[in-house]
Amino acid sequence: MRVMKWSMIALAVAAGTSQMAVASSQDESKGFVEDSKLSVKTRMLYFSRDFRNAPAGSQSRVEETGLGFLGTFESGFTQGTVGVGVDAIGMLGLKLDTGDGRAGAGLFPQDSEGRAEDSYNKGGAAIKFRVSDTVLKVGDQFTAMPVFATDDSRLLPEIARGTLITSNEIKGLTLNAGRFTSLTAQAASWRDSINGRDGDTGLKNPGLTSANVFGGTYAFTDSLSTTLYYSKVEDYWRKYYGNVNWALPLSDKQGLVFDFNIYDTKSDGKGLQRAYNDRVTELDNRAFSLSGAYNIGAHTFTLAYQKVTGDGDYGYGVDGGGTVFLANSIARSDFNAEDEKSWQARYDLNFAEYGIPGLTFMTRYAKGTGANTRTTDNGKEWERDIDVKYVLQEGPAKDLSFRVRQATYRSSDGVYYGSNSIDELRLIVEYPLSIL
Repeated sequence: MRVMKWSMIALAVAAGTSQMAVASSQDESKGFVEDSKLSVKTRMLYFSRDFRNAPAGSQSRVEETGLGFLGTFESGFTQGTVGVGVDAIGMLGLKLDTGDGRAGAGLFPQDSEGRAEDSYNKGGAAIKFRVSDTVLKVGDQFTAMPVFATDDSRLLPEIARGTLITSNEIKGLTLNAGRFTSLTAQAASWRDSINGRDGDTGLKNPGLTSANVFGGTYAFTDSLSTTLYYSKVEDYWRKYYGNVNWALPLSDKQGLVFDFNIYDTKSDGKGLQRAYNDRVTELDNRAFSLSGAYNIGAHTFTLAYQKVTGDGDYGYGVDGGGTVFLANSIARSDFNAEDEKSWQARYDLNFAEYGIPGLTFMTRYAKGTGANTRTTDNGKEWERDIDVKYVLQEGPAKDLSFRVRQATYRSSDGVYYGSNSIDELRLIVEYPLSIL
């Protein structure tokens, strides 16, 4: 497996050696100030989750509303052979509404009595260097690699601290190499606030000590690309990831897109995060998904299949809450339990074709079977999602967006963390403002 993956990377490099860019990004640098960007994104989020069959005496509902501000500054690079710049992140979360007995939706930190804090803030900065089309960034940053991805599914996103090299020296080829040493959780202000969780005991494990990552993406053509990554998270696991994406145009308004993802995960060192199945003490599994989408005009129809084989579930989280690039990782469940097989049917509608640009609709249904977890053997689960979004296309409030997300989850076996019936609603209003 490893030999094949490294051979593919070598092939991609060889294929691109004759495609070197004439002028690099650093050659075209206008300067530290001249290329600077400053933006602020405001997000108001209402989050409600109803545990419809909660055991007597346990919390049956969480409900929180918050207002978040995410400010980012990205300087340009100084001119010369080696360009130098800085990036900065500043975030503020304000509680608008929640109450005793309703906290816990993941929007805010909680005090010792389980009540949501009124506000919290976090931020960081990074220094960056650029030579030609290669950038080295050291410090706090957001990441989106399939083996190390920060999550942005609540009020404020996670922040990773570490070193990342991104190279685009060869046309069509992007390479990444990095080492990360801490993560700040979405609803937290302090570093190292993400802990691993032992599914056998339910106890929290130490968080991220270090994660080494390497990999990249190569576009063979405008319609065919492949991605390969490796990561090692100290005392947790090592992962391999592969992806092939192929877009096949059929006509001006019709096309097919096929997407294949696979993870190979094996416990490493102390193997702190173990599988949910009590009989398994180490992870040694493969998780893959294959999806096919057919687009015709305003309509897109998607079918996906996903399967986990080997020992344990597909584990992630201590390496970033977004590190699950699988087709059936959706709003509520990831369908990632040991031995679980799942399929998904999805429909998307873009109303721009009907004279309403900015309005989109999505609905999907996913079902999983054969799940082995800490709470059940051969469990079953299903989820239905509805998503409606509208983005203003012009005027003084251009790019202001309104979004409604509703999820219904059911499992007679309590596959998802022992919960068997969840109704979830999110109302999201976002306004990105570019200042520089």
